[in-house]
Amino acid sequence: MFKSFFPAPRAFFLSVVAWLSFNLILWYAGGQTWGTLIGLPQGYANAELPIGVSRFWSPTFLWFYVWFLIATAIFAGVWRFFSNHKWQRWSVWGSALILFNIWFGVQVSVAVNAWYGPFWDLIQKMLADGGGNIGDLYQGTLTFLLIAMVAVTLAVLNSFLVSHYIFRWRTAMNEYYSEHWAQLRHVEGASQRVQEDTMRFATTMEDLGVSFVKAIMILIAFLPILFQLSAHVPALPLIGEVKHSLVYAAVAWAIFGTLLLMFVGIKLPGLEFNNQKVEAAYRKELVYGEDHADRAQPATLKELFGNVRKNYFRLYFHYTYFNLVSTWYMQLDVLYSLVVLFPSIAAGKMTLGLLNQIGNVFDKVRESFQYLINSWKTIIELLSIYKRLKAFESILHK
Repeated sequence: MFKSFFPAPRAFFLSVVAWLSFNLILWYAGGQTWGTLIGLPQGYANAELPIGVSRFWSPTFLWFYVWFLIATAIFAGVWRFFSNHKWQRWSVWGSALILFNIWFGVQVSVAVNAWYGPFWDLIQKMLADGGGNIGDLYQGTLTFLLIAMVAVTLAVLNSFLVSHYIFRWRTAMNEYYSEHWAQLRHVEGASQRVQEDTMRFATTMEDLGVSFVKAIMILIAFLPILFQLSAHVPALPLIGEVKHSLVYAAVAWAIFGTLLLMFVGIKLPGLEFNNQKVEAAYRKELVYGEDHADRAQPATLKELFGNVRKNYFRLYFHYTYFNLVSTWYMQLDVLYSLVVLFPSIAAGKMTLGLLNQIGNVFDKVRESFQYLINSWKTIIELLSIYKRLKAFESILHK
């Protein structure tokens, strides 16, 4: 699954984590100010970023683009020297480009959040003062529109890149299994595993990977902002005054939801795996029946379909209470961020702009901590696919 596309997967992914960690430490230890070495103005790293699309070509952003390109080139060059893998251009450079696009998407969210405060404060001021300059409203709306246009354009281009990335990964797995088809062809459902599971695995793995990396990047970008904004929310409902209240509220709610859904959904991965097994057995017998008159007899098909029916009914039952609990949690989640702010709103310590800004940042951080909650069904699907392909590859390992 991995070695067909990535060079020496175990060492590769460990080196990715190590290299990313090293660059993060170097960046926050002072590397973000080194742009002066390429001619950027003194003090650019401490300058306040503009509110609007121009922040994306500010000196701070330009230096990050250069840094990311150099770091990626060094990493790719080292791996090409030690392991010149056939798919390295896609597995290394493609992954790096997807990583960059995720980071840029997070920065778009930060830019939108910076726009929230001044724009909604402007609306509140006009409503309180009996009016104002309508041109300021048009200007504020145009600022948001330009940010959104950049975000949408990049998202569409990234979707195109990801589609090719997934198909290249599928192609790599397909080639690997095809080379060993003589040993694998006797495994039950071998054709399905090569034709369907490879695509599903690559797609699901990419979706989960992108979501995970995005969640981490959102935390890196928004947690410092949430720490600052917590000063405006000194007290929480039922608890009272708490330092860094918003951070604790987001973490506690996410941990509660994660543990809850993991508990109620613990049986689902095994049932999904069994579902594919009984479906494959039923389908295989039907395929044999197309060419052999003595196969796919009614009694045999009845027994095999009975296994399919039994497993589906078990899935329906377990998914019912899982979906019920997850739906309850997500409905409460809609209200949670607003309820957390009730004491500060009632105390009159909020402006409309600050309310929207805090709500947006709080939701971003809370959703990042809820990665497992939002991805649990996808994780269940991935685990079942992984089990099938792992059993498939065990033949080659032996």
